[in-house]
Amino acid sequence: MLSLKGRALRLLAQREHSRVELARKLAPHVQEGEDLDAVLDALQARGFIDEQRVVESLLHRRAGKLGAARIRQELQAKGLDAAAVQQAVAQLQGSELERAREVWRKKFGEPAADAAGRARQMRFLAARGFGAEAIRRVVSGTEED
Repeated sequence: MLSLKGRALRLLAQREHSRVELARKLAPHVQEGEDLDAVLDALQARGFIDEQRVVESLLHRRAGKLGAARIRQELQAKGLDAAAVQQAVAQLQGSELERAREVWRKKFGEPAADAAGRARQMRFLAARGFGAEAIRRVVSGTEED
């Protein structure tokens, strides 16, 4: 039977987790006499839990596939500091059009022949969290930046 610290370290070995995520995942495993907050405090003090690493990890894994709005939602779901989330999203804004164009190119490769096809392509990009202006420019084939 794993201790809370053991479970936390196993989760952290798989990928970066925020303190809120770890607390949510470990809460069902707390036994009588165990202190979840003390375990999390100890892990944070030793540098095993680091919000900045969580943000960087998520950006590295997901920015190539998702728009800023979807990444903001995922960061917020991890319970991260609002300032860190805002900074990460601001960092993504500059490359939104290029990332949307690349996702669109991988999925579709060529402009749609009719309005229904364009609408389908726009919904695809919107579901991935790209902004309306970037979607419009990518689907219409507008190249100016």
